[in-house]
Amino acid sequence: MTSDTTSKFGLGTWSQRLLAAVFLGGQAMVHLLRGKIHWRNTREQMAAVGPDSLFIALLTAVFVGAVFTIQVAREFINFGAGNLVGGVLAVALTRELSPVLTAVILAGRVGSAFAAEIGTMRVTEQIDAMLMLRTDPIDYLVIPRLLACCLMLPILTLLSLVTGMLGGLLISTSMYGISDTMFLDSARNLLGSWDILSAMIKACCFGMLIAVIGCSWGLTTTGGAKGVGQSTTTAVVTALLIIFVSNFFLSWIMFQGTGSALLQGF
Repeated sequence: MTSDTTSKFGLGTWSQRLLAAVFLGGQAMVHLLRGKIHWRNTREQMAAVGPDSLFIALLTAVFVGAVFTIQVAREFINFGAGNLVGGVLAVALTRELSPVLTAVILAGRVGSAFAAEIGTMRVTEQIDAMLMLRTDPIDYLVIPRLLACCLMLPILTLLSLVTGMLGGLLISTSMYGISDTMFLDSARNLLGSWDILSAMIKACCFGMLIAVIGCSWGLTTTGGAKGVGQSTTTAVVTALLIIFVSNFFLSWIMFQGTGSALLQGF
């Protein structure tokens, strides 16, 4: 591999494309404030992001809730705190697991599709044709995907939360003898309205990041079919990295100080 090729796909190029994604996000926000929304494309993208991703998101949530309950219940029962299992699962799913894991699924499934589709349009000069026809790619391609991710990811997160709780409930009642009433009462006592709201805020932020990164990597694709494949892979990796980094800062902002949720369960 030559030095030119190394620099082309190295850290410098990645940083430039990440900066381009930041500018693209700013442009999309300006266009949104001006009300430039292509509603037909938006509905199509909402169907692709939401219903088409529902099964895999719910299936993942069931097993995540079940595994988390297995790991937590056995230890809590040993300490005589079996009545807290449902609440701890609810808090963990709401604050972290549901929004993050659902975003990871969409980054792999939807973010890659955005980068591949728009990248193919770029290398086949369809984007240039749109510009010649005075059609703004941001209005026609980026904003519908941005709106679809920001609207559908919170809904998928809520459904994943419910499904994850169901998986935990089945495990706790069948394997550890915890009654469903105790499980659900614990969840209701420990879970607060701010926990649900924070999950929706996180999901909306993650959806925006997935859409912007996928679209930006697609729009900056070069090098034909090989470039499309590299853009798709890099877009997914970048989206996952940004999701985890932003999750840290969002959690740090939302949940500072000493928590008191567990005290409410006793």
